[in-house]
Amino acid sequence: MRAALLRLRRATGLPVAFGGLLHDARRLRIAELSGAATGALRGLAICAGNGLGGKSIALSRPCAVTDYRSARHISHEYDAAVATEGLRSVLAVPVVVHRKVRGVLYGALREPTAMGDRAFDAAVAAARDVEQALVVRDEVQRLLAAAREPVAGSGAWEEVREAHGELRALAPRIADQALRESLLSVCGRLATAAGGPPSEHAVALTPREVDVLACVAAGSTNAVAAQRLCLKPETVKGYLRSAMRKLGAHTRLEAVVTARRAGLLP
Repeated sequence: MRAALLRLRRATGLPVAFGGLLHDARRLRIAELSGAATGALRGLAICAGNGLGGKSIALSRPCAVTDYRSARHISHEYDAAVATEGLRSVLAVPVVVHRKVRGVLYGALREPTAMGDRAFDAAVAAARDVEQALVVRDEVQRLLAAAREPVAGSGAWEEVREAHGELRALAPRIADQALRESLLSVCGRLATAAGGPPSEHAVALTPREVDVLACVAAGSTNAVAAQRLCLKPETVKGYLRSAMRKLGAHTRLEAVVTARRAGLLP
């Protein structure tokens, strides 16, 4: 959200941007401010249908007013906070994931000036960034939940190994450091769950080498692994060759088996 607001301001020149995510189906709390002169908007709870942002939530589309204080097609529950910050022209763009509004980005001027297409386009692009981040976060949380479920039987282990590979592939795309570290911690527990912790003399592979081996273990070709990891196929080949050399393996299968024995893969 913070990065999206900065992008919005840089792309449009708007002096103020703010936003937040919904904490239930109908209510949003403004958590991030960029360029604000006061803290009047921080923590403001926005209900669906109320004010400009609430209208954007209810309609699931961008909305704007040229002069907030005199706008007739919105309700005015939040006039005091808007006035304290000195905002006049405001736009609101919903963050929509799988047809559900998950948040709202706002951009604002301190003059009653109509905003053009450039501002709207930039706001929509910033909202798309947040949407993509939420999609990745949702997938990570789904995989984490699946990975923490009890394991029984060889079929279940195959599901765990597949989840491990997907989690490793997603980790570099997670901007939230705490979430990324939690994800990698779970990956580590999964890797050692089958055969116990690695020995004192275990082979040390780089994170990317482990990522590539996890994809190989899931049956991915170099091309598929490259796509999943957002790398070039030649780069994947390089990581695989390096991992095989360190593991003393002569084939892809031997590398995977050795990595599992070393506690590097589940």
